[in-house]
Amino acid sequence: MRRIIDPAELRECGRPVCVALGMFDGVHLGHQHVIRQAVLDAQSLGGLTVALTFNPHPLAIVRPDRAPSLLQTVSQRLRAIEDMGVDVALVLEFDDTFRNQTGEEFTGRLVREFGCLRSFSVGEGFEFGRDRSGSLDLLRRLGGELGFRVHGLAPISVGGEVVSSTRIREVLRQGDLSHVAELLGRPYSLAGIVQRGDQLGRQLGVPTANLDVRGRALPPNGVYAGRTRIDKVTYPVALNLGMRPTVGGSELRAEAHVINATGDWYGLELEIQVIELLREERRFANLTALKAQISEDLSAVRARG
Repeated sequence: MRRIIDPAELRECGRPVCVALGMFDGVHLGHQHVIRQAVLDAQSLGGLTVALTFNPHPLAIVRPDRAPSLLQTVSQRLRAIEDMGVDVALVLEFDDTFRNQTGEEFTGRLVREFGCLRSFSVGEGFEFGRDRSGSLDLLRRLGGELGFRVHGLAPISVGGEVVSSTRIREVLRQGDLSHVAELLGRPYSLAGIVQRGDQLGRQLGVPTANLDVRGRALPPNGVYAGRTRIDKVTYPVALNLGMRPTVGGSELRAEAHVINATGDWYGLELEIQVIELLREERRFANLTALKAQISEDLSAVRARG
């Protein structure tokens, strides 16, 4: 999948462009419904499917006090989009300049710069542009004037429950990983850039990769069994998420011990599929007791493969 930052990059391709428009945080079942429609349109026209998304989340600029914690990093989001057969991801920077475009101005810009825009697919309640002036009704009016088709896709429900990123965040905070997987349409994964820590894990004989998970929606603190894929090989992972009370920790840490794998991963993004909560976070009497518990945790992770 090609990644671009300007729609004009496709102007010379000479092929019809079919756009799926949305934030797509989580790329859950509802998002997949929208993206799949754009893929079908592009296939029928011999064109390109473009997933148009934003970074950062618009509320981080418009209403920072209301900006949600995100379910995915940008690279996670793009990998999930690519898995759906999308040809191009257009990631637009959402800043103060961008926010001042009206919905009509934004849509007109896309039509001009793509050069051959043939369809828009959006969730039926999606709004965009200054003062939320962009809507499904606006797109339909402009589509009639400018020659593109518009699909407004209804929400997807699972067990009578509407799938949304907001609902998934709530379920994730409750720690119901199986339900999160139902709403996402795949297992939940946590990803972050590996950064240097205080090397305590190494001192305990269990070196860990410390993940930067700031701004992310997370499950409850605890020790989790998981797995990760490095250089096309899958490894079991023990993931500790919490404050590290035994050693007087004062900030949230996400520490992953990748079993049977070593390497210098600093600065790289490590993605961990989180399988199951092994135990809640708790304080131990001393490092010896902590080390004994870690040994039990690793045995439990190995038993789960």
